[in-house]
Amino acid sequence: MTATPETNEVFPPIDTILPHRGTMLLVDGVSACGDEALTAYAAVRGDAWYADENGAMPAWIGIELMAQGVAAHVALLAMRAGGRARPGVLLGTRSYKAHVSAFVRDARLTISVQEVLRSDAGHSAYECTIDHDGARYADAVIKVYQPGDFQTFIEGSISS
Repeated sequence: MTATPETNEVFPPIDTILPHRGTMLLVDGVSACGDEALTAYAAVRGDAWYADENGAMPAWIGIELMAQGVAAHVALLAMRAGGRARPGVLLGTRSYKAHVSAFVRDARLTISVQEVLRSDAGHSAYECTIDHDGARYADAVIKVYQPGDFQTFIEGSISS
C-alpha cells in the first residue's frame, strides 16, 4: 500500500454504502477513504454463520472482505461525485495469501484496499490487505469489473 487515505472524514453507515444485506454484509464500517485507497474494518463474530468451533472466521472469507472494501471505495467515490456506484463483480485473484488459517474470534480486522489499475472499460485491480493488531493476516491483488450495463452483462453470462 502506498497511498494513505484521508482520515478526517465522517463516513455514512456501511449499509448506505454497500448493497450487501443481512449475514452477507461482513464489513462494519469505513475509517478512511481517498481517491485511490480505502481502509475499512470488520469484527469477527463468534456467533456468525461462518464461525468455526472456536468462533473464528475461516481465512478464505478474506477475499470477500477485500471485495467489500473495494465495493465501498467505488461507492464512496461515486457518492462524492454526486452519483451512485454501478454494480460490479469480483473477477478473482491469482494470489490470495492467507498468513493464518482463521481470523480469531472478536478480532477487529483492518481491510486496506489500494487501486493499482483502472480502465475506461470498467476493469480495475486493487492491492488488498487484512491486518489485526499489527499482524498481516492476508493479502492479495484482486480484479473487479463494473460493466456499463450490468443487467445485460448478467443476462449474457447466464445465457452463455
